Parts: sequence; structure tokens; C-alpha cells
Amino acid sequence: MTTNPLLEVKHLRKYYPTQQGWLGRGSALVRAVDGVSFTIASGETLGLVGESGCGKSSTGKLILRLQEPTSGSIHWQGNDISSLSPAQMRPVRRELQAVFQDPYASLNPRMRAADIVAEPIRNYEKLAGDPMRERVAALFARVGLRADQMVKYPFEFSGGQRQRLGIARALSVQPQLIVCDEPVSALDVSVQAQVINLLMDLQREFRLSYLFIAHDLAVVEHISHRVAVMYLGKIVEIAPKKAIFTRPQHPYTEALLEAVPVPDPTRRKKRRVLSGDVPSPINPPSGCRFHTRCPYVEARCKVEEPELKQVATGQWVACHLRTPESPVGEE
Repeated sequence: MTTNPLLEVKHLRKYYPTQQGWLGRGSALVRAVDGVSFTIASGETLGLVGESGCGKSSTGKLILRLQEPTSGSIHWQGNDISSLSPAQMRPVRRELQAVFQDPYASLNPRMRAADIVAEPIRNYEKLAGDPMRERVAALFARVGLRADQMVKYPFEFSGGQRQRLGIARALSVQPQLIVCDEPVSALDVSVQAQVINLLMDLQREFRLSYLFIAHDLAVVEHISHRVAVMYLGKIVEIAPKKAIFTRPQHPYTEALLEAVPVPDPTRRKKRRVLSGDVPSPINPPSGCRFHTRCPYVEARCKVEEPELKQVATGQWVACHLRTPESPVGEE
């Protein structure tokens, strides 16, 4: 999908064992991530969207190797890192950083802000004293924090300031890819815009790549270059941002876009309400996993799982109703 990608994920899977039944005597597998493949280029933002529980955050943790994949591969700059030992992963971790959803829970409440930002630097560089303080102060200034705030503890910052602190920590070791896991969902709307604009400025300045995990499509549209839509552990559509928001190919993508509220009380928007609930990842439906809620379901959808195929330039979709010859709008 992308030539010479910085990150390439192939058929990534993560199954969690769980107990069920009377007194937990039975066992089953939660198929949180079930065959996900995508790429991210240098300087690119890939937005990863979908309903809660679809496997977005698990995918991010697998890429960071915070969790071990059940199968599949993660290629970083052409090298497979999915089975590296902790010692072998150490130099790679400097290049892969994260900004988490809860800016308070992700910060050590016992450490001062300066030490939180300095800790990753100490892991990789022999830096101390005035040079360390100057570097931390420069990072504070770059994310919009003051140098006199370096002595404060996390509880003394506002939510937006705490997230800026988390961004400074991620930047401290000069990474190439940052996994942003719902980085603005816990913030006020006005603060969300500030943090998103900061992330975009940093991307241009340092040529960062982002995997931007979110459920807010307006935020994803603003920051992403491409968007991947995930449903029940699988990617059902991946395409450039403009194509996703103007020519969605998968019925689930259409439903997500129709559910976005319109900020105009006088305008009525036609919505297609999906029937039923999201199936259990323990026992997903056969065939297409979306067929139990799809308004266009056919007999084939119930028994044959669709492959992710290209239906337009840069646009890939897993749907039996779409072919390269009949994309949406040309049927």
C-alpha cells in the first residue's frame, strides 16, 4: 500500500484466553486483533477508528511491544521486531514512543515534571546537570509549558498541561513514530484543538509519524493523511482521508460517518441506524463479521469472509459488494 514504509504490520493477531461457563470451567479466546495489516510512511499520520472494543488500542500496544502478538509480524524500517527479546528491543523503543489517553494515569504522581521528561533521556544518554536541565527546559517550551513548571508534580497541572507533559516525554528521545492512543478524548473541546495543532506542528518540525487512535471522526479528519476503519478485530477499509470522508466503500464506514452530529440545529441529516449490537469477539460471526448488522447483506456474506482488496487508487475495502469495477457512486 505504501512504498518503503517506516512501519509495516502484516496479519497481526492478538488472542486473549478467558474463562467462561459455570464457575469459569470453560475456556475461550477473545480475538481482540485478528489479522490486521497496514503500513505507515515517514511523516505520515494513519488514523485508526472504530467502535469501543474493536481492537484499536490493542493494535497500538502490539506495535509498541507492550503486549506480545499471538501471530503475525511487525516490520520496523524493514526489520521484523515482533519476536525480538527485551534486550534487542531496547534500541528500537527509543524510536517508538506513545502518548496515552489518560494524561494523569500515564504520569508517575511521585515524580516532578522535569524528572518525568528526563527519565527517558537518562535511559539512553549520559546527560546530567545543566545540560539535562537545558534540554528538558527546551522540551517544555516546545510543547507550551513554562520552565518554572518543571518542579511541579502531575496533580498541579491541568488536563491539557498534563497531556503536553506526556508529549514532551515522548519527544525527549527523538522518536520517529508516536502511537497516540485517544490522546485528546479526555480533554475539553477547546483544549483538544490546541493539542491536535501542537501534534501537527511537531510532525512538520521533526517529520514524525503517528498512529492516531481515536473514535472522534472530526479529529481524525483534521490530523490524518490516511484512515483505517476497524470492526471487531479486523480492518474493513483503509484509504486516503478524502476518499474515506467523501467516498466510503464499506457499509460500516458509511454508518460511522452518518452518525457524526451536524453542528446546525436547522439541518436535518438522514441517518442509517445499525440494527443489533456488536457481536462478541469471543465468538465472532462467520463470513463477514459485519453481516449481522449490514443493511446490504447477501447470502455470500454470511459464509465467506471478504478479503481486503483495492477498489480505487489507494482505497482498500473488505466487502463482497465492492469490486475494482464497481466502487461506490459508479454502480
